[in-house]
Amino acid sequence: MIRKFLGSFLLAFHNIRSHFFHTLLSVLGIVIGVASLVSILSLIDGMEDYAKEQITRTTSLNAIIINTQAYRHVNGVRMKKDTFPIINFRQYQELKSQLRKPAKATIRSSFNGLIQVNDERELGAGIHAWGAAMMPGKYKVEAGKEFSEGDILNALPVAMINSFLAKVIDSTKTAASMLGKHVIVKGINVAIVAVVNDGATQPNIAIPITLLPDTDLVGSPPEVVVEAKDVTDVQELKAGVIAWLGTNFSDKDGFSVATNDFRVDQAAKGFLLFRIIMGLIVGISVLVGGIGIMNVLLISITERTVEIGIRKAVGANRRDIIFQFLAESITVSAFGSIIGLVLGIAITAAAVPIVASLTKVPFYAIYTWNTLIVTGTLALVLGIVFGTYPAMRAARLDPVEAIRRE
Repeated sequence: MIRKFLGSFLLAFHNIRSHFFHTLLSVLGIVIGVASLVSILSLIDGMEDYAKEQITRTTSLNAIIINTQAYRHVNGVRMKKDTFPIINFRQYQELKSQLRKPAKATIRSSFNGLIQVNDERELGAGIHAWGAAMMPGKYKVEAGKEFSEGDILNALPVAMINSFLAKVIDSTKTAASMLGKHVIVKGINVAIVAVVNDGATQPNIAIPITLLPDTDLVGSPPEVVVEAKDVTDVQELKAGVIAWLGTNFSDKDGFSVATNDFRVDQAAKGFLLFRIIMGLIVGISVLVGGIGIMNVLLISITERTVEIGIRKAVGANRRDIIFQFLAESITVSAFGSIIGLVLGIAITAAAVPIVASLTKVPFYAIYTWNTLIVTGTLALVLGIVFGTYPAMRAARLDPVEAIRRE
C-alpha cells in the first residue's frame, strides 16, 4: 500500500515536470488565491495583536467596573428610571472589606457644574468626587500635596485643581500661589491643597466624595472600580461583587458589573468577522484555481488515454486509476499552494514597511501555524474536490476503447 502510495505521487511529480509551464499557468488562480489568503491572514493577525496591545495599555484587564443602571429600555426607547440604587461611600467600604482576593478599589463620581472662586466669580468645571487617592501616573503634581485617604475618611474640605483651572482663575499667578485659596463647590467651601497637570483641556477639580450627601450623588451615580492584583483573580472577585450586590440591594437589575476583557473579546470578534469576509472574497480566486486544476487533469486524461488503457489492460483496477489522478490533483494543488505561500510572505514583507510609513503606526505582520495549517488544508481539499471528477472519468474508461484511440 505504501509503495503504491509513493509510486502514485512520484508519477504525479514526473507529469508536473513534463508539463511544468502548462501546470504553472493552470494553477495561477491557486497561487494568487493562496498568496492573497496568506497576506490577509498574516496582516490581520498583526493588526489584532497590535489592537490587543493598545487595549491593554489604555485599560486595565484586572479591573472590575460597577455602574448604576439608571436607564431602562421600553420598546427600544432609552428612559431614565424613576428610582435606582447607588453605592455610597459607606457601602463602598463594606464592599471593599468583603473582597476575598488582593485588590485595590476606588469610588468616584464625575459631573459638570459651577464653582465659585473667592471673588464670587462663577466658573464651569468638571467636578470629580473621589473615594480614594487619585491613581498614580494619571497626573503630575505641580504644587502642593494631593489629598490622602485620611482626608477622605475625615471628610476634610480640601480640593485639587488642574493647571487649566488654575489659569482660568488667574492666569498671572503661579501654581503655588493657588495653594490655600478657597473655592465653593456644591455650596461647600474647600481649600485648594494641590495643583496638578492632568493633560486635560478643560477645568477640573477633585474633592473627597465624603463631602457630598447621597442626594447629590443620585444625579451622577458613583462608579466603583475594583482592580485585582492578579488577572487570574478577576473572575472570582467579580463573582464576589455580584453576590454582595445581590445581598445588599433588592433591585437585581440595578447595577452592571463589567470587566475590561470584553474589549479584547470585542476586538477579537471584529477581526474574526473581517477574517471570514476577506477569506470568502479571496475564496473566489481559489475556486478559479481549483477549476484550473480540474482542467489540467481533464486535458491530461485526453492526452494519456492510451496509457490509462494499457495500465488497465495489465491489471490496474479502478481504484488504482482514481488514486493516481487524485495524487496528481493533490500534488498540483500543493505545488500551487507552496508557490502562493512564498509569494504571500514576500508581498506581506513588502507591504508592511509601506503601511507603517504611511500610517506612522508600528504595524507588523504575524505568521502563525494557523496560516500554514489553513494553506496545507486548502491544498488537500482542493486536490480532492477538484480531482475527484477527472479521476472518476479516467477510471471509467474502457481499456480496449482507450487503446484503440492511439
